[in-house]
Amino acid sequence: MSRFIHKSHNVSVLVYDLVCVAKRVVFDEAVESVLRAVCLDIALRFEITFLEIRLDGDHVHFLLQSVPTYSPTKIVTLIKSLIARQEPDCTPRA
Repeated sequence: MSRFIHKSHNVSVLVYDLVCVAKRVVFDEAVESVLRAVCLDIALRFEITFLEIRLDGDHVHFLLQSVPTYSPTKIVTLIKSLIARQEPDCTPRA
């Protein structure tokens, strides 16, 4: 669950529930693994903690916590742009 984030001049608990809808249903195991890997990379590089990632048919739910220096718009832009740059491995399976 979320925790207080202590900085030098503030203490915060900002939790966001973001829902990203796909134009067409493209979620499979390969996409899910890439999505989770990118989110893990985002969590390591930025002050964003993914509390939950859930794929539901044609949309993805992100429950995340961040610091006040990141606006909700910046968080969404960051997540969507970094995920869009990745492609799952589309090699045929035997």
